[in-house]
Amino acid sequence: MTYLTHRIALPFSLLLLALSLVPLPSAAASRDRIEAFLTTTGFDVALESIALASASAPQMLGIDPDGFGSDWTRLTKEVFDTEDMHETAVSILEQTLSDDALNHAVEFYASDLGQRLVEAENTSHMIEDDGAKQLEGQEIVADLIQEGSLRVENLKRMNNAIDSSGTALRALQEIQIRFLLAASASGIIELQLGADELRNMMKQNETGMRQSLQLSALAGAAYTYQDFSDADVISYAEALEQPLMQEVYELLNAIQYEIMARKFEILAVKMADLHPAQDI
Repeated sequence: MTYLTHRIALPFSLLLLALSLVPLPSAAASRDRIEAFLTTTGFDVALESIALASASAPQMLGIDPDGFGSDWTRLTKEVFDTEDMHETAVSILEQTLSDDALNHAVEFYASDLGQRLVEAENTSHMIEDDGAKQLEGQEIVADLIQEGSLRVENLKRMNNAIDSSGTALRALQEIQIRFLLAASASGIIELQLGADELRNMMKQNETGMRQSLQLSALAGAAYTYQDFSDADVISYAEALEQPLMQEVYELLNAIQYEIMARKFEILAVKMADLHPAQDI
């Protein structure tokens, strides 16, 4: 299962909003079927990859990550516990994922194309050097543009379907705000701005952030699907645009983003034991 980006988060209030927009399932999927759904779609690996987002935490606070040493590895492994994140996702899906939506997604991802996509996406999700992946993806995009290829537009279409409600930018803004506020409350940093001031500052930079996010998503898609034909990419975009698939993605994105938000706030609290307070 693919995502616009797997290194952002959505606040719990937005999770509740997203879930309120999803019709309550008349017949919720059973736990065993949800477990199979996670494996078939690759969402289980996407959840595991959330831990890689922790690499950006020290830089967000203006702290040298090398200063933490081996304690950082220990802390992130403790906070981003794979089993805990998995259990959270399953528990929410048990209450929200309908049989119709589950069946629709599994039918596509269990197909030959679907399984090839999941394999490529799982590999891409777990690449630790996101910078190198982005660079290679940017080079692919540049070559496609130079060739006048329509593939770039098809990749954009696919990304738009993944985030049809446009929550990615809000998610990125909110995880930064919540993480900074939690770090300030823990004494890791001295924050001179309040939540409203931080939001206003980010709003002023919103155009640039949105463009940066879109370019990052495009480079990520170009890298991940480089071995797929144009016809495959179009087929995937069409599948993602289907109403039931949109329902699935809205729900899974909201769950993934909320798990990330919670974990980053916990990380901010625990980081206080690893590093002396710094001004920001």
